[in-house]
Amino acid sequence: MSSRKLVIGAIHRIVLILLSVCYFQFPGKAQEIVDKLKSQYNQSAPNSAERLTLAGKYITALFFNKQELKAAQILKVNIQTALQQEDSKYAANLYAIDAMNNRIAEKLKESANSLLKAKEHANKSKDLEIKGYIQYCEGWLNVRNNKEGEAVRNFLQAIKSYEKSPPSPTLIARKSSTYKELTSIYANWKEYKLQEKYSLLALNLAIAQEDPKAIFDAYMLVGYMYEQQYFADTSKQNLRDLAENYYLKAIYTYQKNKAEIPFASNLSFVANNLASLYLSSFPESYLEKAMDFAELAKEQGLASEQSSHVASAYGIMAEIAVKRGNPKQAKGYLLSALAEITKSSVPNQNIILSIYESLSEIAETENNLHEAIKYHKAYMETFKSIFNQEQLDLGKRLEAQFDKERQQQQLLTMQLEADKKEQQLSLMHSISKQQQQAYENLKLLEENQRKKLELTQLESIKRAQELKLSRLETLSRSQDILTYKNEISYKEKINKYYSALIIVFILVVILLLYAYKQRSKTLQQNNELYRLSLDQERQHVKIATLTAMLDGQEKERGRIARDLHDGLGGLLSSTKISLSQVNAEVSPSQRDAIQKSLNQLDVAVEELRRVAHNLMPDLLNRYGLQEALQDYAIRMSNENLSVISQFLYYQGKLEKDQQLLVYRITQELVNNAIKHASAKQILIQFVEDDTHYSLTVEDDGTGFDVKNVSGNNAAGLYNIQNRVDFLKGTCKIDSQLQEGTTVEIIFPKHTETTFS
Repeated sequence: MSSRKLVIGAIHRIVLILLSVCYFQFPGKAQEIVDKLKSQYNQSAPNSAERLTLAGKYITALFFNKQELKAAQILKVNIQTALQQEDSKYAANLYAIDAMNNRIAEKLKESANSLLKAKEHANKSKDLEIKGYIQYCEGWLNVRNNKEGEAVRNFLQAIKSYEKSPPSPTLIARKSSTYKELTSIYANWKEYKLQEKYSLLALNLAIAQEDPKAIFDAYMLVGYMYEQQYFADTSKQNLRDLAENYYLKAIYTYQKNKAEIPFASNLSFVANNLASLYLSSFPESYLEKAMDFAELAKEQGLASEQSSHVASAYGIMAEIAVKRGNPKQAKGYLLSALAEITKSSVPNQNIILSIYESLSEIAETENNLHEAIKYHKAYMETFKSIFNQEQLDLGKRLEAQFDKERQQQQLLTMQLEADKKEQQLSLMHSISKQQQQAYENLKLLEENQRKKLELTQLESIKRAQELKLSRLETLSRSQDILTYKNEISYKEKINKYYSALIIVFILVVILLLYAYKQRSKTLQQNNELYRLSLDQERQHVKIATLTAMLDGQEKERGRIARDLHDGLGGLLSSTKISLSQVNAEVSPSQRDAIQKSLNQLDVAVEELRRVAHNLMPDLLNRYGLQEALQDYAIRMSNENLSVISQFLYYQGKLEKDQQLLVYRITQELVNNAIKHASAKQILIQFVEDDTHYSLTVEDDGTGFDVKNVSGNNAAGLYNIQNRVDFLKGTCKIDSQLQEGTTVEIIFPKHTETTFS
């Protein structure tokens, strides 16, 4: 049983989304906020900027307090007022709020329409803060629509607008919300450096605001961030200690400012996380601390009516009880967790699933097969309900088909395990019945023997009477011999019975060990499949990023080449023609100066053609890689430099995109050798074999220390490595000081590329 599965798995995935709305989840506190905002709204002047600003907060509070109809009415009235204002930022703000409310209510079409109107009015306004807020709103919607890449672009654009905006009462809060959303996305992407950056920015903003609630939230997010990083690499104990430190700071901030932070749900979340961290990652001497914080989470969860938090706290207590060797107490905690989670209006099925699994495992360790099968069946029913719900949401997830097949496989495996356990139970019942029958047979046999003994005794008495006293001694001896034989026979039967029981017990143990081994093997295979899918997704993201970067570079090079050729080239040519015409009309003394200028123009035109050709090689598109590189070698050679290009076994079947990548890599390597190594000779060699291509660029320059590369060299090598990665190849650099450099790049044939 894993407490992290129960505590963290279900809650952590939703905490960052809930942070922005959790303040309206508790009826008493929420109504106080609504009443306060209503009072401020009614006291403001009609049609004033203050009322339009307060309207947004009041509408949001009503919406989250389940007064959607009233919120819609007030929104409609204030939008009509905002449309009459000279500055359209108020209308943009209200439309943005309407878009987010509609998205929460699953009204996707209405949400999209409101967003379009918000962007239209934001474009009309000169207020940079409202432009940034509309970008934030669009990013917020993209996150909920599973478009995290587009959301990141929206949030970064929002931050740029905020940075240019003058100070205002809402600017810091809006900037902090943007940082939190970015923190959530980068946490999902496991981009820990970026997650840390925006978490700390949010913390600094909260401290600057001197807002205890914002400081508490920021400490919680930073602690959660370091906790994630630690579980990604448990060898880094400092990350574990940082997570503990920030969680303790969050709890201390809450306890110090209870009056200003009335909502206890986040406190129970932090207490649960800290208790789980102590339980899973600290020595057993911290079990008491884990228990204390689990109790705190339970108390705060009950106070704030957060059933999932209370259930999580009971789950941690159950794990502690198991570690202390008290499965009965652990079972009690788990049953309490089950009772709490079912109180929720929308119970978290994943937590219920974990509770049933843990109860089944505890019952199994107690050899209570009936109860184990009972909880396992409940586990299967819960799993089926989750699976059926996920089938309804297939169209909303990026990898729905994969999840469906995986869950079907898990369901089949679990059904097989349930069938095995039922068969084992049936076998145990059968063995029990056989043992009961054997016992009845023994009782009947004993009764028969007793009756036979009585009959023998009667016959003996009769014979004794007949034979009188002379036969009495003989009869007594016969009776003793018969009794001794019966005892021997009984003991032999008892020994056989015990032997049969031992053999049956050994067979049951072997079957249980085999089932446990098969289950462990299945779980290991599932974990490996999950890890491979994550690696594949990260590779896809990296390829997409490289594709966009290389595509942008090539388009920019082409644009610059065209601009140089069409713009500056034409200007130089027209200047040369003008000077040539003037040359015939000036005096001989001025002709030399004009002629010198014409010669310099020729050099400039030639240099312009060379630069434009390097930026967009025309020969590469017309005749292929071999002609382009040979022409490049000839153009780069001069009296102080010899560049040689060699092609071995090359059949000319390399794709155009790959040819362009090889050409750019060669350009970068030759330029580096000329610029940084002062090379006199450079050899370019391209070889094709059955399965791979090989590019080698060797020079006789000054060389360098590969481990100490920095500055422009590092940027150039980074660009080369990006293109090699895109080719799915490897790059090997061999360089010694004063002995030259050899760079060898090998990449496979039939590598797919996706840019032109």
